[in-house]
Amino acid sequence: MVRTENTKDLRILISNDDGVHAPGIKVLENIAHTLTDDVWVVAPESEQSGAAHSLTLRRPLRIHKISPRRFAVDGTPTDCVMVAVSKIFEGDKKPTLMLSGINHGSNMGEDVTYSGTVAAAMEATLLGIPSVAFSQVTKPGQNVKWATAEHFAPLVLRDLLSVGWPKSVLMNVNFPNLVTSSVKGVRYVSQGLRNIRDSLVEWKDPRGNTFFWIGGADRDDSPTEQDTDLEAIQQGYIAVTPLHLDLTHTHTLHTLQQRFPRDSDVVSFKKEAS
Repeated sequence: MVRTENTKDLRILISNDDGVHAPGIKVLENIAHTLTDDVWVVAPESEQSGAAHSLTLRRPLRIHKISPRRFAVDGTPTDCVMVAVSKIFEGDKKPTLMLSGINHGSNMGEDVTYSGTVAAAMEATLLGIPSVAFSQVTKPGQNVKWATAEHFAPLVLRDLLSVGWPKSVLMNVNFPNLVTSSVKGVRYVSQGLRNIRDSLVEWKDPRGNTFFWIGGADRDDSPTEQDTDLEAIQQGYIAVTPLHLDLTHTHTLHTLQQRFPRDSDVVSFKKEAS
């Protein structure tokens, strides 16, 4: 269980999936500096949105040192966290907190399975570092309300750190698409599920050849259940969701174990074989 009151002792690692020069990561740096002066950035050289928890396995990775505590990696968000912990901090104090984001756009519902922002926090969690992923909800064509995240993130972080959370859990935080004064508060909710619609667009190139574009359609963010991240954001609240790395569905596992007891395994297979 991670818990801390003295945030000045923190060493914070920051990454994202929008790239090392993205506006959101600069906002997150400002937020991190409200907690400690020991802030490091290791982020993708270019945008990696939708990279999920992917690794670069078929080519070498290169690190570009931008400044003493700021690095760019030509890989995925997961690559960045692995490189930071294994190489950049090799022989030195490891990060005590990892912050990912702030993502340009939401990471709610099924987004968490695709999100590079969440994946960076997931990788750090696997490496034993308490982690929080941040996303600022916005709509295409709008100015992103970074001030909302910048205002509320330090407050949310301090509350989370004062309570603590298990080592196998990461925190996923989404800020509503509202100005600071219109935010109603914070809700601690479960991961939601959208009314999923087709987001694959079919089109023709100038030569008449068919191509497809994923994510081209507007998504329906209407929640299908109450007390979820989707509902909280829709109602004007900040949504905080603890995500568990263990994907086992316990109820189904227990059902299977009761139906097929371990002691009967060998007997059953021998009967089938004969």
